Amino acid sequence: MTNNHDLLKREVAKQVQRMKRAEQDRPTMLAQSIYLGTLGLLFVVPVVLGAYAGRWLDGLYEGYSIRWTLSLIILGVLIGAVSAYQFVKD
Repeated sequence: MTNNHDLLKREVAKQVQRMKRAEQDRPTMLAQSIYLGTLGLLFVVPVVLGAYAGRWLDGLYEGYSIRWTLSLIILGVLIGAVSAYQFVKD
């Protein structure tokens, strides 16, 4: 009976320590905000850069064309998605 009681005490103590450690390791609101902001920038920046570069390339030629703009926006979305995936995965 005493052996079971001691085993139960040790298990409860381990669980309490694990819960305390989880509480201490929980990210703060600031850390979560920074994480989400970085994730957003990783996705948005390549799209915006693609739009600006495409608009500049389309402006180099006579006539109205959005071929480069659309192509580079799509490329920016793909690059942003891969970057965001890699960031979340790590």
